[in-house]
Amino acid sequence: MRRSRLSAYVASLVLAVGAALTGAATAQAAGTAAAGGYVALGDSYSSGLGAGSYISSSGDCKRSTKAYPALWAAANSPSSFDFTACSGARTSDVTASQLGPLSTATSLVSISIGGNDAGFADIMTTCVLQSDSACVARINTAKAFVDSTLPGRLDTVYSAVRAKAPSARVVVLGYPRFYQLGASGCVGLSETKRRALNGAADYINTATEKRALDHGFTFGDVRPAFAGHELCSGSSWMLSVNWLNISESYHPTAAGQAGGYLPVLDSAA
Repeated sequence: MRRSRLSAYVASLVLAVGAALTGAATAQAAGTAAAGGYVALGDSYSSGLGAGSYISSSGDCKRSTKAYPALWAAANSPSSFDFTACSGARTSDVTASQLGPLSTATSLVSISIGGNDAGFADIMTTCVLQSDSACVARINTAKAFVDSTLPGRLDTVYSAVRAKAPSARVVVLGYPRFYQLGASGCVGLSETKRRALNGAADYINTATEKRALDHGFTFGDVRPAFAGHELCSGSSWMLSVNWLNISESYHPTAAGQAGGYLPVLDSAA
């Protein structure tokens, strides 16, 4: 009995020490990232479109105080914070107008990009308004683009980021799946469309992860964090079609930014 109690005590002590070391490592990593400047690049999933509380000076870029970059900066107090992500941005927009704040003093960069290059808005319009076959065909066209053209565009962006911020940790964040499949009583798009849209998200994430890793960057996969919070889940962190503000459709809510994207950046930074 004494031996079993001693073994249990030792096991619990090992677990406690391990947890403490993990917490210390996480805090040290966040502290290292915060020691320099943080620059948040990318598209609407990084600007916070759909989360509300938009910064008036950001105009059509729709940068939100509830977006994960603003939340991370508020929690970690980096030496500087530049938020240049913009709704609707493509890879060419990043290189043309978002990289200005990057420098040798930048210690952390986050970015989500590529969805608009692949025709995200047109895909969603086709799938919402047209038939199953039209939706699937449009997604297949996007997949062909992801195979043939997107990798080169991502390489251009990633190389430009590294050239301007040679010492920064760069976290490339992916996109969530849109739908929980097989949910009963969920109205709207057909199961065929939902499955195809989820597959499209997986497809671009796979391509983006490969390019990010090949550049020595960290890929932040948000799909596990969003699991159970997709559309049709009953606890969605995603907006469905919003006819009052159509551009916000199929974007993360404030809860999705805080509960989905922020923890992934925290872990990777």
